[in-house]
Amino acid sequence: MKKFIIILLSVISPVVLKAQEENKGVSFNVQGDLVSSYIWRGMYQSGAAVQPTLGLQVAGFSLTAWGSVDFTGQGHKEADITAAYSSAGLTISVADLWWAGQSGIYNDRENGKNNYFNFDNHTTDHIFEAGLSYALPVEKFPLSISWYTMFAGGDRKTISDGSRVNAYSSYMEFGYPFTVKGVQLNAAVGCSPWRSEQYKNDDFAVTNVSLKATKEIHFNERFSLPVYTQVIWNPNREDVHFVFGITIR
Repeated sequence: MKKFIIILLSVISPVVLKAQEENKGVSFNVQGDLVSSYIWRGMYQSGAAVQPTLGLQVAGFSLTAWGSVDFTGQGHKEADITAAYSSAGLTISVADLWWAGQSGIYNDRENGKNNYFNFDNHTTDHIFEAGLSYALPVEKFPLSISWYTMFAGGDRKTISDGSRVNAYSSYMEFGYPFTVKGVQLNAAVGCSPWRSEQYKNDDFAVTNVSLKATKEIHFNERFSLPVYTQVIWNPNREDVHFVFGITIR
């Protein structure tokens, strides 16, 4: 795991250093979302939450830190870091996902909770995931296809001999963005192709059927506030969610 982190830093560091030297083609993404509930790939994570984003982009490379903390301050805490490269509609990414914090806060330290700096592959709560996404270069049919697989860390399953091994939980999603009367819409269908404790399925299952609508409220020429609503069905869990969100940039 330490070797993986060292390799990841060795790939990202030259890009960041080059950006500092040239200071050209560099962009930052600083924003925060307020959501009525946090739903991930059709799976309920927490109630109302604050979700900050800090991102750096240089040419096709990006490094993004994203988090989520529920309003109670004692429930769900998540901190994710994603490195990605995009070119010609294709995006390759590697992410460190960590959502083992907050509940019980410091009282859980003795039980191994809230320990962000534990990277031992057999005991860590970090999950490392590789992703591949492609958006079709067709203006009238901008379909996107994404595949994500958890390849190391806390995503584990118990096999017949009682040992715990990597589960390789995976998720595939089809997304289709379109606009109707100035409202940006995105329809998505996602599934887990095989057994996964992350998505609570024993075999192939559709976990996410969603429609998201985003509208920007313009206050003046310099300031606008994107608001969105999303309805999410999870056929595998026989559940439905309605989410309202505000994005502040």
